[in-house]
Amino acid sequence: MNINCKGQLIDLSQPKIMGILNITPDSFFDGGRYQTDEELLNQTEKMLKEGATFIDIGAYSSRPNAMFVSELEELSRLLPIVELIGENFPEAILSIDTFRANVAQQAIDSGAAMINDISAGLLDENMLDVIANANVPYIMMHMRGTPQTMATLTHYDDIVKEMISYFADRIAEARKLGINDIIIDPGFGFAKTLEQNYEVLQKLELFEMLDLPLLAAVSRKSMIYKALETNQNEALNGTTVLNTISLLKGAKILRVHDVKEAVECVRLCSLIQN
Repeated sequence: MNINCKGQLIDLSQPKIMGILNITPDSFFDGGRYQTDEELLNQTEKMLKEGATFIDIGAYSSRPNAMFVSELEELSRLLPIVELIGENFPEAILSIDTFRANVAQQAIDSGAAMINDISAGLLDENMLDVIANANVPYIMMHMRGTPQTMATLTHYDDIVKEMISYFADRIAEARKLGINDIIIDPGFGFAKTLEQNYEVLQKLELFEMLDLPLLAAVSRKSMIYKALETNQNEALNGTTVLNTISLLKGAKILRVHDVKEAVECVRLCSLIQN
């Protein structure tokens, strides 16, 4: 199970870690934490040294009820950082967390090797064309609506069945255009209640019928800290628990704020699975 990141083949038979680098002022955990070039480079270096295969850069917070950010602002935040990291860590595989086709295109032109789209192409009709033309891996996530409206769109008759149908449709559209490397993300916390998040996690192995690598992104999310009646700063232990469950149920990429702990999860789970 390989994906091709601009000529570099990444083998996902052993799960990999994607480190989160938010350059937004309002992300739910690390918003505003990295203000200077030095702070951003230090955090990137830390994640790479701890074992991150990918660095996922986001310039538009997609947390529930997040502030709207214009495309111009997203680009002005993002592109200088993509170039900065590319110059200092040319070996880093950069993923860009965006649902806008033009942002994806410009980021790829600036050195990014993967696109992580919360909307699976539904918020920008040009996104799939950009991915197909650039021939980069594409992470498609399940959600409904937008970050501003998704919290109200949580009614499902059978959530996992409806999610698999959603992915089947989006995968078919991507395949029509010749997109080869697709990764699916169940979208924990996106248009899902607390109980629905845990139902999806409980049934995570059912997504294997789509025959694509699965990315799990639970890091410090409200499904952890609300269940434990704490906060995102106290949610690392809970994150490790859910990352472990995700790996045992087939996840091939963990998207996390805390790389060292996630790498340890992969190492220990591999001892059971191998």
